[in-house]
Amino acid sequence: MANSSLKEKYKNEIVPALKEKFQYKSVMQVPKVLKISINKGIGAGVADKKAVDTGVEELTTITGQKAVQTIAKQSISNFKLRDGMAIGARVTLRGEKMYEFIDRLMNVALPRVRDFRGISEKGFDGRGNYTLGVKEQIIFPEISIDKVSRISGMNITFVTNANSDEESYELLKAFGLPFANSKN
Repeated sequence: MANSSLKEKYKNEIVPALKEKFQYKSVMQVPKVLKISINKGIGAGVADKKAVDTGVEELTTITGQKAVQTIAKQSISNFKLRDGMAIGARVTLRGEKMYEFIDRLMNVALPRVRDFRGISEKGFDGRGNYTLGVKEQIIFPEISIDKVSRISGMNITFVTNANSDEESYELLKAFGLPFANSKN
């Protein structure tokens, strides 16, 4: 199985390498990916209720785990948005499903992006978490292009327990995420 190989790689290669690089005294100090949150805002959901259901279905298909609707917390009249309306979809992956998703994202989905030159290094939040924006859901092979009514993107957030962006960057790079090589 591909997903357990990433977990083994983390235990056997990544932990010792990061422990040495950052001079940790214990393996428990080595940062790890805690979860991956995938969020998809569906603005068309205001006018078309089916758009949100389609978004939930697509996220469920991509991740292999049931996605849930996100609900508006307040009304915004300019967007014709009412409190309590469904406006998006989200799913949180942990454990085996998380490793499997990282593997598929790196080896299958990202190489299918047009003009792909690596992912941006500007997605870190200062606390060791990294968010990656994907413009099209069709880069995932599970999504059939024929069935897609509208192209939509999603945000993929890697939540780590790293203390700094540098530690998180090294962790994700060790997993094999293809960062663009310009360190600004």
